[in-house]
Amino acid sequence: MADAATRLTTLAEELLGTPPPVRLRAWDGSESGPPDGPVVVVRHRRALRRLLWKPGELGLARAWVAGEIDVEGDLYEALGRLAGFLWERPRDGSGSGGHWVRDPRLRAAARDLLRLAGSRAWLAPPPPAEEVRRRHGPLHTKVRDRQAISHHYDVGNDFYQQVLGPSMVYSCAYWEADGTLEDAQRDKLDLVCRKLALRAGDRLLDVGCGWGSMAIHAASEYGAQVTGVTLSREQAAFARKRIAEEGLTDRIEIRVQDYRDVKDGPYDAISSIGMAEHVGAVRYREYADVLYGLLKPGGRLLNHQIARRPEQDETAYRVDDFIDAYVFPDGELAPLGSTLSILEEAGFEARDVESIREHYARTLRVWVANLEADWKQAVRRTSPGRARIWRLYMAACALAFERNRIGVNQILAVKTPEGGASGLPLRARTWVEPERR
Repeated sequence: MADAATRLTTLAEELLGTPPPVRLRAWDGSESGPPDGPVVVVRHRRALRRLLWKPGELGLARAWVAGEIDVEGDLYEALGRLAGFLWERPRDGSGSGGHWVRDPRLRAAARDLLRLAGSRAWLAPPPPAEEVRRRHGPLHTKVRDRQAISHHYDVGNDFYQQVLGPSMVYSCAYWEADGTLEDAQRDKLDLVCRKLALRAGDRLLDVGCGWGSMAIHAASEYGAQVTGVTLSREQAAFARKRIAEEGLTDRIEIRVQDYRDVKDGPYDAISSIGMAEHVGAVRYREYADVLYGLLKPGGRLLNHQIARRPEQDETAYRVDDFIDAYVFPDGELAPLGSTLSILEEAGFEARDVESIREHYARTLRVWVANLEADWKQAVRRTSPGRARIWRLYMAACALAFERNRIGVNQILAVKTPEGGASGLPLRARTWVEPERR
């Protein structure tokens, strides 16, 4: 009988119609496939049982999180090679339920996979502990959103400090050619403040305030009075401690609060940086309406948001299984055009859109390097599975940004008064330079 790696390679080619573009090493030490490049290691036949019970991305994700599948060599190269093999294949219906039943060749491959999975193949392995628990009820209720945010953010501030670095900013940086991550994150926060034309004494609402970095920058550098809201208690505690250490408690208030419950407008400006991805399609108009209502006439919104490419049939859009189960439960991406349309329907005048897609790819690669620099420490600060989740998630996203599968945009929108005076400069992107404190 052929060794396990050769059988796996043959099965993969039978099931997907093309040989795997990476070398495989199986649990018995055997290897098969191209001799160059990264090696995908299948450490345990339990990984095959996961695929039998959950074919596709979720089964692979569970095996990765559990450490039953790994990559030796360049993770980016491995993901790049596998993208076309597994995730970017034409949607011709061949993966639809029941297709393998009608194809004798695929039925034979499935039987071989069952034999290779071992005598316990009929027992479904339990999912890793890091997988989000079963969710109930409608999408994007306040309770369900709070649970989703907690799953993503309440995994240890020490872990996030290792990944994000001293800036503690969990969104796309704004790079100069030779700058550091801290420089680039400061420049991004400053760009947001300049687009919002913050002045001393202006009231700023920071929606999804994270660990307080935007609030601190706006208050310390521009003299703004900032209210930050987050659903993460760990973020809020960390932000309040930082604010106290900076001596800014008289200028910044951090609340554990849903943006839908903010009632103390009007504000001069609103920043929403990397938060709107959590809102969801069913709530996005509500999100736009709430923010519009919280601004004074002439107030500005800076909406910084990841966008996906539009589908020819938008009803076909599905949230990525791995990200939904392990990273951002209930998170959704929308095309840029959809976001702009809804903001305009709510009453905003969209005045500027800046794509900074390449900046996010570079940011993610630095975060991955931070995580890998002291892997044992990262594991101690969270769990082996969680560290593996973040490594795979961030590396895959870096490639997605580089390949224009997803983008990220800053939209500057104004609650333009009826008279039409937007307060924007005549020439685009000649942002007013506020007086610094």
